[in-house]
Amino acid sequence: MIEFFFGSLFNSVSIMSDAVHDLGDSISIGFAWFFQGYSEKQQDEQFTFGYNRFSLLGALITGVVLIGGSFFMIYRSIPRLIDPQPVNYSGMFWLSLVAIGLNGYAAWILSKGSSKNEGMLNLHMLEDVLGWIGVLVVSIVMNFTEAYRLDPILSILIALYILYKTVPEFFSTMKILLNGSPENVNVENLANSINNIPAVKDLSHFHIWSLDGEENALIVTVLIDSSDINKTREIKEEIAELAHTSGVKNHITIEITTSKDELEKGYAYGS
Repeated sequence: MIEFFFGSLFNSVSIMSDAVHDLGDSISIGFAWFFQGYSEKQQDEQFTFGYNRFSLLGALITGVVLIGGSFFMIYRSIPRLIDPQPVNYSGMFWLSLVAIGLNGYAAWILSKGSSKNEGMLNLHMLEDVLGWIGVLVVSIVMNFTEAYRLDPILSILIALYILYKTVPEFFSTMKILLNGSPENVNVENLANSINNIPAVKDLSHFHIWSLDGEENALIVTVLIDSSDINKTREIKEEIAELAHTSGVKNHITIEITTSKDELEKGYAYGS
Protein backbone atom coordinates (compact mmCIF):
# COMPACT_ATOMS: atom_id res chain seq x y z
CA MET A 1 0.00 0.00 0.00
CA ILE A 2 2.91 2.35 0.72
CA GLU A 3 4.24 1.87 -2.82
CA PHE A 4 0.81 2.58 -4.33
CA PHE A 5 0.63 5.75 -2.21
CA PHE A 6 4.06 7.01 -3.27
CA GLY A 7 3.49 5.96 -6.87
CA SER A 8 0.37 8.11 -6.92
CA LEU A 9 2.11 10.91 -5.01
CA PHE A 10 5.07 11.02 -7.41
CA ASN A 11 2.87 10.40 -10.48
CA SER A 12 5.05 7.40 -11.40
CA VAL A 13 3.52 4.40 -13.17
CA SER A 14 6.79 2.47 -12.83
CA ILE A 15 6.50 2.60 -9.04
CA MET A 16 2.84 1.54 -9.38
CA SER A 17 3.89 -1.45 -11.53
CA ASP A 18 6.47 -2.50 -8.97
CA ALA A 19 3.76 -2.13 -6.33
CA VAL A 20 1.66 -4.65 -8.29
CA HIS A 21 4.66 -7.01 -8.26
CA ASP A 22 5.11 -6.61 -4.50
CA LEU A 23 1.38 -7.02 -3.92
CA GLY A 24 1.55 -10.34 -5.74
CA ASP A 25 4.51 -11.39 -3.61
CA SER A 26 2.66 -10.48 -0.42
CA ILE A 27 -0.46 -12.36 -1.47
CA SER A 28 1.54 -15.43 -2.50
CA ILE A 29 3.42 -15.46 0.81
CA GLY A 30 0.20 -15.06 2.79
CA PHE A 31 -1.67 -17.76 0.89
CA ALA A 32 1.35 -20.07 0.95
CA TRP A 33 1.48 -19.77 4.74
CA PHE A 34 -2.27 -20.30 5.18
CA PHE A 35 -2.89 -23.06 2.65
CA GLN A 36 0.33 -24.92 3.43
CA GLY A 37 -0.92 -25.66 6.92
CA TYR A 38 -4.41 -26.45 5.64
CA SER A 39 -3.13 -28.79 2.95
CA GLU A 40 -1.40 -30.95 5.57
CA LYS A 41 -4.72 -32.06 7.05
CA GLN A 42 -5.43 -35.77 6.84
CA GLN A 43 -7.98 -37.10 4.38
CA ASP A 44 -11.57 -37.45 5.58
CA GLU A 45 -15.01 -38.29 4.22
CA GLN A 46 -15.29 -34.86 2.56
CA PHE A 47 -11.89 -34.96 0.83
CA THR A 48 -10.88 -38.59 0.39
CA PHE A 49 -7.84 -37.56 -1.67
CA GLY A 50 -6.70 -35.34 1.19
CA TYR A 51 -6.22 -31.57 1.26
CA ASN A 52 -3.03 -31.37 -0.83
CA ARG A 53 -4.56 -29.29 -3.58
CA PHE A 54 -5.53 -26.47 -1.25
CA SER A 55 -1.88 -25.43 -1.53
CA LEU A 56 -2.58 -24.67 -5.22
CA LEU A 57 -5.35 -22.17 -4.50
CA GLY A 58 -2.90 -19.54 -3.29
CA ALA A 59 -0.82 -19.87 -6.46
CA LEU A 60 -3.93 -19.62 -8.64
CA ILE A 61 -5.30 -16.54 -6.87
CA THR A 62 -1.89 -14.88 -6.90
CA GLY A 63 -1.58 -15.56 -10.62
CA VAL A 64 -4.94 -13.92 -11.31
CA VAL A 65 -3.94 -10.84 -9.27
CA LEU A 66 -0.55 -10.50 -10.97
CA ILE A 67 -1.83 -11.05 -14.51
CA GLY A 68 -4.78 -8.69 -14.03
CA GLY A 69 -2.59 -6.07 -12.34
CA SER A 70 0.06 -6.27 -15.06
CA PHE A 71 -2.44 -5.75 -17.88
CA PHE A 72 -3.96 -2.85 -15.93
CA MET A 73 -0.56 -1.18 -15.54
CA ILE A 74 0.18 -1.63 -19.26
CA TYR A 75 -3.21 -0.04 -19.95
CA ARG A 76 -2.31 2.86 -17.65
CA SER A 77 1.19 3.26 -19.12
CA ILE A 78 0.41 3.37 -22.84
CA PRO A 79 -1.26 6.84 -22.68
CA ARG A 80 1.86 8.11 -20.85
CA LEU A 81 3.96 7.00 -23.82
CA ILE A 82 1.78 9.05 -26.16
CA ASP A 83 1.44 12.01 -23.83
CA PRO A 84 4.28 11.98 -21.25
CA GLN A 85 3.45 13.42 -17.84
CA PRO A 86 5.93 15.05 -15.42
CA VAL A 87 6.93 12.88 -12.49
CA ASN A 88 8.61 13.66 -9.20
CA TYR A 89 11.96 12.11 -10.09
CA SER A 90 13.54 13.44 -6.90
CA GLY A 91 10.99 11.55 -4.80
CA MET A 92 11.50 8.46 -6.98
CA PHE A 93 15.25 8.69 -6.38
CA TRP A 94 15.06 8.76 -2.58
CA LEU A 95 12.28 6.18 -2.38
CA SER A 96 14.25 3.79 -4.61
CA LEU A 97 17.33 4.13 -2.37
CA VAL A 98 15.27 3.23 0.71
CA ALA A 99 13.58 0.32 -1.11
CA ILE A 100 16.90 -1.04 -2.43
CA GLY A 101 18.33 -0.93 1.08
CA LEU A 102 15.35 -2.67 2.70
CA ASN A 103 14.92 -5.34 0.02
CA GLY A 104 18.66 -5.89 -0.21
CA TYR A 105 18.90 -6.43 3.55
CA ALA A 106 15.93 -8.83 3.45
CA ALA A 107 17.53 -10.77 0.57
CA TRP A 108 20.80 -11.00 2.52
CA ILE A 109 19.01 -12.36 5.60
CA LEU A 110 17.04 -14.92 3.58
CA SER A 111 20.16 -16.02 1.69
CA LYS A 112 21.35 -17.61 4.93
CA GLY A 113 18.33 -19.91 5.07
CA SER A 114 18.33 -23.43 3.68
CA SER A 115 14.64 -24.20 3.22
CA LYS A 116 12.85 -24.06 -0.15
CA ASN A 117 10.47 -21.38 1.14
CA GLU A 118 13.39 -19.19 2.20
CA GLY A 119 15.04 -19.76 -1.17
CA MET A 120 11.91 -18.70 -3.06
CA LEU A 121 11.45 -15.63 -0.86
CA ASN A 122 15.09 -14.70 -1.44
CA LEU A 123 14.49 -14.77 -5.20
CA HIS A 124 11.45 -12.51 -4.79
CA MET A 125 13.54 -10.04 -2.78
CA LEU A 126 16.30 -10.03 -5.40
CA GLU A 127 13.71 -9.37 -8.12
CA ASP A 128 12.41 -6.43 -6.09
CA VAL A 129 15.94 -5.06 -5.74
CA LEU A 130 16.42 -5.22 -9.52
CA GLY A 131 13.09 -3.47 -10.08
CA TRP A 132 14.02 -0.65 -7.73
CA ILE A 133 17.45 -0.32 -9.33
CA GLY A 134 15.57 0.30 -12.56
CA VAL A 135 13.51 3.02 -10.85
CA LEU A 136 16.71 4.54 -9.46
CA VAL A 137 18.40 4.65 -12.89
CA VAL A 138 15.32 6.17 -14.53
CA SER A 139 15.00 8.82 -11.82
CA ILE A 140 18.66 9.82 -12.30
CA VAL A 141 18.31 10.04 -16.09
CA MET A 142 15.13 12.12 -15.82
CA ASN A 143 16.91 14.50 -13.46
CA PHE A 144 19.19 15.49 -16.34
CA THR A 145 17.02 15.05 -19.43
CA GLU A 146 13.39 15.13 -18.25
CA ALA A 147 12.73 12.15 -20.53
CA TYR A 148 9.42 11.39 -18.87
CA ARG A 149 8.64 8.58 -21.31
CA LEU A 150 11.21 6.46 -19.45
CA ASP A 151 8.76 6.10 -16.57
CA PRO A 152 5.97 4.37 -18.58
CA ILE A 153 8.59 2.40 -20.52
CA LEU A 154 9.97 1.02 -17.25
CA SER A 155 6.42 0.36 -16.05
CA ILE A 156 5.63 -1.69 -19.16
CA LEU A 157 8.93 -3.60 -18.88
CA ILE A 158 8.18 -4.51 -15.25
CA ALA A 159 4.63 -5.57 -16.18
CA LEU A 160 5.91 -7.71 -19.09
CA TYR A 161 8.48 -9.32 -16.80
CA ILE A 162 5.74 -10.17 -14.30
CA LEU A 163 3.65 -11.72 -17.10
CA TYR A 164 6.68 -13.65 -18.35
CA LYS A 165 7.19 -15.17 -14.90
CA THR A 166 3.53 -15.58 -13.94
CA VAL A 167 1.67 -16.85 -17.02
CA PRO A 168 3.58 -20.18 -17.30
CA GLU A 169 3.11 -20.83 -13.58
CA PHE A 170 -0.59 -19.99 -13.86
CA PHE A 171 -1.17 -22.47 -16.68
CA SER A 172 0.98 -25.08 -14.92
CA THR A 173 -1.24 -24.74 -11.84
CA MET A 174 -4.38 -24.98 -13.98
CA LYS A 175 -3.04 -28.15 -15.60
CA ILE A 176 -2.59 -29.75 -12.18
CA LEU A 177 -6.11 -28.79 -11.09
CA LEU A 178 -7.49 -30.26 -14.34
CA ASN A 179 -5.67 -33.57 -13.68
CA GLY A 180 -3.17 -33.09 -16.49
CA SER A 181 -0.22 -35.44 -16.76
CA PRO A 182 2.76 -34.39 -14.60
CA GLU A 183 5.51 -32.63 -16.53
CA ASN A 184 8.23 -34.69 -14.83
CA VAL A 185 6.74 -38.06 -15.89
CA ASN A 186 7.16 -39.50 -19.38
CA VAL A 187 3.72 -41.09 -19.65
CA GLU A 188 4.32 -42.86 -22.96
CA ASN A 189 7.59 -44.44 -21.82
CA LEU A 190 6.04 -45.67 -18.58
CA ALA A 191 3.08 -47.23 -20.41
CA ASN A 192 5.42 -48.93 -22.88
CA SER A 193 7.62 -50.21 -20.04
CA ILE A 194 4.63 -51.79 -18.32
CA ASN A 195 3.46 -53.35 -21.60
CA ASN A 196 6.93 -54.77 -22.15
CA ILE A 197 6.78 -56.85 -18.98
CA PRO A 198 6.66 -60.43 -20.37
CA ALA A 199 3.57 -61.53 -18.39
CA VAL A 200 1.59 -58.38 -19.21
CA LYS A 201 -0.64 -58.77 -22.26
CA ASP A 202 -2.43 -55.43 -22.23
CA LEU A 203 -3.35 -52.51 -20.01
CA SER A 204 -6.23 -50.06 -19.63
CA HIS A 205 -7.50 -47.29 -17.34
CA PHE A 206 -3.96 -45.91 -17.27
CA HIS A 207 -4.14 -42.59 -15.43
CA ILE A 208 -1.31 -40.42 -14.08
CA TRP A 209 -1.88 -37.07 -12.43
CA SER A 210 -0.31 -34.76 -9.87
CA LEU A 211 -1.91 -34.16 -6.50
CA ASP A 212 -0.23 -30.84 -5.75
CA GLY A 213 2.61 -30.33 -8.21
CA GLU A 214 5.01 -32.43 -6.17
CA GLU A 215 3.36 -35.79 -5.45
CA ASN A 216 2.13 -37.84 -8.41
CA ALA A 217 -0.43 -40.66 -8.54
CA LEU A 218 -0.94 -43.66 -10.83
CA ILE A 219 -3.86 -45.99 -11.48
CA VAL A 220 -3.57 -48.81 -14.02
CA THR A 221 -5.34 -52.07 -14.83
CA VAL A 222 -3.23 -54.78 -16.47
CA LEU A 223 -4.12 -58.02 -18.20
CA ILE A 224 -1.84 -60.97 -17.39
CA ASP A 225 -1.69 -64.57 -18.53
CA SER A 226 -1.57 -66.17 -15.09
CA SER A 227 -3.77 -66.22 -11.99
CA ASP A 228 -0.94 -67.42 -9.76
CA ILE A 229 -0.83 -65.27 -6.61
CA ASN A 230 2.97 -65.15 -6.45
CA LYS A 231 3.19 -64.22 -10.11
CA THR A 232 0.63 -61.47 -9.58
CA ARG A 233 2.63 -60.08 -6.66
CA GLU A 234 5.84 -60.07 -8.71
CA ILE A 235 4.16 -58.18 -11.56
CA LYS A 236 2.77 -55.60 -9.16
CA GLU A 237 6.17 -55.07 -7.60
CA GLU A 238 7.77 -54.68 -11.03
CA ILE A 239 5.14 -52.14 -12.14
CA ALA A 240 5.49 -50.24 -8.86
CA GLU A 241 9.27 -50.09 -9.35
CA LEU A 242 8.83 -48.77 -12.90
CA ALA A 243 6.40 -46.14 -11.64
CA HIS A 244 8.74 -45.16 -8.82
CA THR A 245 11.70 -44.63 -11.13
CA SER A 246 9.45 -42.63 -13.50
CA GLY A 247 8.47 -40.13 -10.81
CA VAL A 248 5.41 -41.69 -9.14
CA LYS A 249 6.57 -42.41 -5.62
CA ASN A 250 3.74 -43.08 -3.18
CA HIS A 251 0.25 -43.12 -4.73
CA ILE A 252 0.23 -46.23 -6.92
CA THR A 253 -2.84 -48.42 -7.50
CA ILE A 254 -2.39 -51.51 -9.67
CA GLU A 255 -5.36 -53.68 -10.63
CA ILE A 256 -4.80 -57.16 -12.09
CA THR A 257 -7.14 -59.18 -14.32
CA THR A 258 -6.92 -62.32 -16.44
CA SER A 259 -10.05 -61.51 -18.43
CA LYS A 260 -10.08 -59.34 -21.56
CA ASP A 261 -13.70 -58.38 -20.89
CA GLU A 262 -12.88 -57.30 -17.34
CA LEU A 263 -9.92 -55.28 -18.65
CA GLU A 264 -12.14 -53.34 -21.03
CA LYS A 265 -14.80 -52.73 -18.37
CA GLY A 266 -12.29 -51.82 -15.72
CA TYR A 267 -13.11 -54.75 -13.42
CA ALA A 268 -10.20 -56.42 -11.70
CA TYR A 269 -9.05 -57.98 -8.48
CA GLY A 270 -6.21 -56.95 -6.23
CA SER A 271 -4.91 -53.48 -5.42
